[in-house]
Amino acid sequence: MARTNKIIAIDGYSSCGKSTLAKALAKKLHYVYVDSGAMYRAVTLYFIRNDIPITDTEKVIQALAAIHIDLHNEAGNTTIFLNDEDVSEEIRQMYVSDYVSEVSAVKAVRSAMVTQQQKLGQRRNIVMDGRDIGTTVFPDADLKIFMTADPKVRAERRYLELKNKGEAITLEEVFENLAHRDYIDTTREESPLIRAEDAIVLDNTDLNEEEQLQFVLDRL
Repeated sequence: MARTNKIIAIDGYSSCGKSTLAKALAKKLHYVYVDSGAMYRAVTLYFIRNDIPITDTEKVIQALAAIHIDLHNEAGNTTIFLNDEDVSEEIRQMYVSDYVSEVSAVKAVRSAMVTQQQKLGQRRNIVMDGRDIGTTVFPDADLKIFMTADPKVRAERRYLELKNKGEAITLEEVFENLAHRDYIDTTREESPLIRAEDAIVLDNTDLNEEEQLQFVLDRL
């Protein structure tokens, strides 16, 4: 049976503004926004809290069976619940960012999350952002965007975001974290970050939020 709902896939590097664009796009089109990165961050938080070694496949699988993730969309904001606990703020902390790419590279983790993500896109019009949405999760997406930006600009944006939240961190630490995540995301064996052949590249180094939104709307 042919799919009748619409799917927009937005992939790209860390701190490129994928979620900002995806939220704006979903709001404009009245679609459901799905933050796939938040799902991986929630799993990472659970692993950290429960000392789950990612090298122990049996423990990883047991942990995944105990994890329940819910995403709630209200007034354009997404709230992430991990086993009925609102973890929306905590999953954005730097100690989670430092480990999320390693956890995301685990085959069992990716398999579990991809299955959940595909279920979310079965009947509803959605905008989903992540690393492998257009290549693995929804290779048949109606529109695929691949986002990139100058690494220094990405680091500066992320640094200001964290600083405004009161986190004590240096620009250098953020830059190193992004470089580390880029390396793992693009070289991992399971669903690496690559541009789908039919994805449109969006370099937003010199674009503001309104300009990048218009860029995508013009291509719909």
